[in-house]
Amino acid sequence: MAVFNSLHKTSTRFFVPTGRNSGKWGNVNRFSTAAAVEELIIPQVPITYTKHLINGQFVDADAASGKTFPTYDPRTGEVIARVAEGDAEDINRAVSAARKAFDEGPWPKMTAYERCQIILRFADLTWNNGKPYEQWATSELPTFVRLFRYYAADKIHGLTVPADGNYHVETLHEPIGVAGQIIPWNFPLLMFAWKVGPALACGNTVILKTAEQTPLTALYVAKAGLPPGVLNVVSGYGPTAGAALASHMDVDKLAFTGSTETGKVVLELAARSNLKPVILNLEGNLLSLGQCCCAGSRTFVHERIYDEFLEKAKARALKRVVGDPFIKGVEQGPQVCFASTLRQNIIDCVLSYHFCSFYSYYKATLECGGDRIGSKGFFVQPTVFSNVQRVGTVWINCFDVFDAAIPFGGYKMSGISREKGIYSLNNYLQVKAVVSPVKNPAWL
Repeated sequence: MAVFNSLHKTSTRFFVPTGRNSGKWGNVNRFSTAAAVEELIIPQVPITYTKHLINGQFVDADAASGKTFPTYDPRTGEVIARVAEGDAEDINRAVSAARKAFDEGPWPKMTAYERCQIILRFADLTWNNGKPYEQWATSELPTFVRLFRYYAADKIHGLTVPADGNYHVETLHEPIGVAGQIIPWNFPLLMFAWKVGPALACGNTVILKTAEQTPLTALYVAKAGLPPGVLNVVSGYGPTAGAALASHMDVDKLAFTGSTETGKVVLELAARSNLKPVILNLEGNLLSLGQCCCAGSRTFVHERIYDEFLEKAKARALKRVVGDPFIKGVEQGPQVCFASTLRQNIIDCVLSYHFCSFYSYYKATLECGGDRIGSKGFFVQPTVFSNVQRVGTVWINCFDVFDAAIPFGGYKMSGISREKGIYSLNNYLQVKAVVSPVKNPAWL
């Protein structure tokens, strides 16, 4: 994962993402990597799960069409495994299984406590987007466990409502039904928890469409042992599997994390089908090679220390340890593979497109870095821009503060609704008012 950072001096900003060849930006400090991309560690992780999980079973065939697609090791650009490529027929099968599990199965009829005992199995479980192993082991994995333990605690209850007249009024919070969920590639483990955890805790059944760049994580953790049809995982591409899920008439709720432009398409498909409600968590820095929609992309610095801070930030970027994410001490692994085919020139295309767009859109000045590292894999240099003319999310005197209980989401075109915390449970519940007459109530 690349890390974003930046600063601001009155009208001047400063940005640290990852890089693109700097030829068109004049004289810049050249990058000398602090750790070359050396001999790679081969993790002893057998890749067992590459097929769709439907109705509690990994299906025998690769997909209804028989197609598969490659998933890559971003350190080398080489294929790790071939994964079943789902399309509309696979989505239909998964939705049918989820519908039957919701309408006829025990899951929504269980007490919240009974469901929570099963959900805790996810917290007891626990490779391929390139982020440093230390970051994953010390941050993301504990957060994954924390999220499922948070949702596994029974937090679902209704209200008793005062009303005019001799009536007893209460509200019931009920599961919505079948939830379709589409997750991105940048945090495959956490996005699984953000989406699947609250939906299951509320008694819904789920069809999860994974990102084509990182399908293996969800297939591994989905084997927690839920009743058949409660959790279904389909791998595939957005225009086929994703579109089929968003437009399916038997899906009652939809959640999507990704770009704003794709979010608009998802929202339209949901509206044109059965007007299903949609949760959208959109963009931010997700598309600018920072690989994180909430990356801390700018630091505001007083003008008196701006020049000094800029020089120190550039020096720190040049010392940033880039290499195999499985090696201790590595701060930055490779970028995720941004396409599933034509990998020969993937990184060049990505760097060219995104850095040229960044330069032209933000009118930024490249200070250092701006190139790929080596000829294999998707490694790029830590890069510093200054004079960036826009700013987004702000942390004040802190950075990267998250918790299972803190709601997350954006305003305006950054999305709809909130994820994490009690608000994420509300996304997957519908409210029923129950009114009954009371003769001679004690409170009147």
